[in-house]
Amino acid sequence: MPRTSDYLTLHFLVFLWGFTAILGVLISIPSVEMVFYRTLLAAIGLGVLILSVKGSFKVTGNDFVKLLLTGFIVGVHWITFFASAKVSNVSVSLVGFATASLWSAFLEPWSHRMKVRPLEIFLGIVVLIGLYIIFYFDFKYPLGLLLGVASGLTAAIFSIINARFVKRIDRYTITFYEMIGGCIFTALFFPVYKIYFAEDGVLQLNPIAMDWVYILILALVCSVYAYSRMVSLLKTMSVFIIQLTLNLEPVYGIIMAVILFGQKEKMSINFYVGTVIILCSVILYPVLKKRFGRLG
Repeated sequence: MPRTSDYLTLHFLVFLWGFTAILGVLISIPSVEMVFYRTLLAAIGLGVLILSVKGSFKVTGNDFVKLLLTGFIVGVHWITFFASAKVSNVSVSLVGFATASLWSAFLEPWSHRMKVRPLEIFLGIVVLIGLYIIFYFDFKYPLGLLLGVASGLTAAIFSIINARFVKRIDRYTITFYEMIGGCIFTALFFPVYKIYFAEDGVLQLNPIAMDWVYILILALVCSVYAYSRMVSLLKTMSVFIIQLTLNLEPVYGIIMAVILFGQKEKMSINFYVGTVIILCSVILYPVLKKRFGRLG
């Protein structure tokens, strides 16, 4: 059973990830190159951390392959998330990402060969309604929406996979190999990206000085610390409650954007209505789960 400290930690991690949207705007290089450096520096940081705490890099050959492939999924998640915002806008990207809780409601029971839980599906839909109210948009950006939904789907998939890994492998070891997997995937994707997607067919692998500062924050704080800590929470919390709470990421992100960028980020009444709906869903989940456990 999750403790109060687990819920507080979860919200702090979501707050950190809300900051990634701001970092994504501040970093000048494209999303694919950004993810390459993020995963590379995160893997290096984790390697140093594991050595410093005398942890273990040892995993079975089978687990090694599975962790790297899961890292591929993480890489796809980050690339699609940032790319969605760049080809459309942040709102479209976050609405697409918000489908993660709904994907989890279907995929987690299926992965455990259990029936789909009506309560979780209902609350996932409620969260989507809240986010739709906050980020009301027209359909000028079908590609952006598709990429955002892909980001949500991949987030649900690797969270479900990690929920199994964390039962027998240290969280830092899991994150280390998955960051390597994400870096390898991004590097393998470079040739295709360069031909079909990169501006003028050129990779932008020379970040400016401030880019390095932001990428280091993204890699060490938002990836090494936050990602490995989130993996450890999977020991006591379901994938769905984590994904449901992650839907507060855009809320926290916008609040920080208002503080940093002022009037440019002024929010409408829709924001407050949607925020109340999302908060109610997150707060009510443990209560409803306890009262209607057979539905949750």
